[in-house]
Amino acid sequence: MATQKSPSIAVYPGSFDPITLGHLDIIRRAHRLFDRLVVAVANPLRKSPLIPLDHRVALIQEVVQPFPNVTVEKLEGLLVDFARAHRAVAIVRGLRAVSDFEYEFKMAWMNRRLCPEVETLFLIPSEEYAFLSSSLVKEIAFLGGDFESLVPPPVARALRTYVSQHKDPGETFHEPPESGL
Repeated sequence: MATQKSPSIAVYPGSFDPITLGHLDIIRRAHRLFDRLVVAVANPLRKSPLIPLDHRVALIQEVVQPFPNVTVEKLEGLLVDFARAHRAVAIVRGLRAVSDFEYEFKMAWMNRRLCPEVETLFLIPSEEYAFLSSSLVKEIAFLGGDFESLVPPPVARALRTYVSQHKDPGETFHEPPESGL
C-alpha cells in the first residue's frame, strides 16, 4: 500500500518594506518548488518600517494572487517557531550578492541550530533584480526618483502616499539586512 506524502511547505520571510520585483521573482520561482509557500511578513526589531505591517500584508496578498499556492501571514516571534507551526520543510531566502552571503549564512546556521528539521534554501534572483533592495527603493522614492519600475503598481501607489506623509526618512536608509530569525 502506497503512503501518502505530506505536502511540502516553505516559508519566505522578510519585512518586505516594500515588496519589490526582486522579492516577487523569488516568490515566483519558489512557489514552483513547493506545494505551498507562506510569505511571512515581519516587523523588524532594529528598523522602523515605512509601511505599516497590516498594509504590507494586504499589498503582498494583492500582488501574489496569480500564485494560488502562496499565502501571506504576519510573522511574530521566531521564524523557526513560525516554520514549525506551518510544518514547513524549508525557509527560502534570496541572495543578491556576496555582501548578503555572510549575514544569510549566519542566520541559516542559527535557524538550523534552533530547528534542525527545517532546511534553508537560497535562491539567486534573476540578473535584472540582483541590485534591488527595499532600502534602495525607499531612498529613490524619498529623493524623488523613478522607483515605479522596481515595485508592483499597487505598491508604487502606496509608497508614493507614505513617502508624501514622511518628509524626513529618518531610519529608512542604510538599514541592516532583514532579520531572518
